[in-house]
Formats: sequence, structure tokens, C-alpha cells
Amino acid sequence: MLTAIIDYESGNLHSAEKAFQRMACEVGAGEVVVTSDADVVARADRLVLPGDGAFPACAAELRGHKGIYDAMVEAVEQKGRPFLGICVGMQLMASKGHEYTDTDGLCWVAGDVVRIEPSDRALKVPHMGWNDLVLECGHPVFDGVKSGDHAYFVHSYHFRVSDPAQRLAYVDYGQEVTAVIGRDTMVGMQFHPEKSQDVGLRMIGNFLTWAP
Repeated sequence: MLTAIIDYESGNLHSAEKAFQRMACEVGAGEVVVTSDADVVARADRLVLPGDGAFPACAAELRGHKGIYDAMVEAVEQKGRPFLGICVGMQLMASKGHEYTDTDGLCWVAGDVVRIEPSDRALKVPHMGWNDLVLECGHPVFDGVKSGDHAYFVHSYHFRVSDPAQRLAYVDYGQEVTAVIGRDTMVGMQFHPEKSQDVGLRMIGNFLTWAP
């Protein structure tokens, strides 16, 4: 079993690598590698796409790494490999992002990435720190996780999902802010599971053993 964390020069990979390797060892999920090698991405059993920064820059970097981009798309769309997007990696699953300029996403989950606009002016943007998850739909990545559990967020934009059934969890930040999305073999987390202590580690372990 091989899990590939995709390195396209747009993510802080060290903490993610350590968290995924730790949980892979704990749940017996095989090897975890950080890679920019298209051949490794193509043969991986599951894929993780992190992302830090602005949507347009991350989208450009991902598409600029044509080999790994094509390998990732084929693995997810044609081979049905389990996929996890983290932070901007989740946002890239959208139809379009509206940060600075309109930018096409992967169109894997219909919807738009838009700026957070809290109803309470005292709430600052970016949305930064711990917040309570509200689970809306059952999913294997939530095994052992419940509403009220905390996750760690750092972001100014969030995913406005077109189909409510594909929003699996949200948090309250002066509005409902999408926290987890998913469909078929794909799942995305707006928060950083690798920085979310026991809850995040549990969700990483659940993803590594998920067999959709």
C-alpha cells in the first residue's frame, strides 16, 4: 500500500508527511511518500493534495507540474483512487475559485471558493485557530469523530458547495463555513488535520484505511 503526498511546490509538507507516516504505521497502511514524481503518483494507492497560499497560485503551480497533474487526474477520475485534499488542496476540487481573479478548479465537486464574510464584524478574516466541527453526513473519515470536536483552520476563503449533500461538515464563524466535502472516492478538509491533534490524526488514519 502506497500513499503519495503530492509535492507541487505549494504546500508545507513536513508536518503532513510526519503525521501521515505516523498514522500509516499505527493503522498498518503501508508506505507514505512525499513526491513530485509522476510515476509514483500514477502507481500510488491513494493520493493527498495539500496546499498553502492563494487559490490562483496553487492552481497554476499544480497545472504547471504537468506530469504529476495528469497522473493525479487519471488516478482519481479513471482509476478511482482515494483522494484527500487539504486546505487549498481541498479548494482546488471546486469548479472555480474567486480569490483575486476567477480561476478554474478541478471541477470534482461543484461549487465556488469565495471569501468568508462573517455576520459579526468582530470576527476577523482570515479565520485562524480552533473551531468546532458540525458533522452533517456520515462518512468513514469521521469514524470516532463527533460534532463539537475541534480542528485547526487558517484561511480567508471557503468552499460554497452547490450540492448540500456533498458538504459533510461545517463550522460556525459568523456564517456556516465549509469544513469537509466529499463524493465518491474524494474527500477534502479545509482545516489542517496534521495540526489538529488527536481529532486530525484520527481522520488521517481513517482516510488511510478507507476503502470506497
